[in-house]
Amino acid sequence: MPVTNVAQIERMAKLSGAAFPTDLARRLHAVSDDPAAVRAVGVEVAADLCEKLLAGGAPGIHFITLNRSTATREVFHSLRG
Repeated sequence: MPVTNVAQIERMAKLSGAAFPTDLARRLHAVSDDPAAVRAVGVEVAADLCEKLLAGGAPGIHFITLNRSTATREVFHSLRG
């Protein structure tokens, strides 16, 4: 699922105990006052990760959308490009 909300993804990382990538945090915080820009960064990063997984031999990608499929569809369309 692409990042669409900075506070939400930081909370998820904290609750899970996962480290949040510093470069991604920096990019998101730079645009945190612009929801459209946050979404654009999230979609770009998710599409890039998907491309790398597929290029590395992953047989497919499973998206967990949490009933918010619009940004995920944007990633899908980016991959089909």
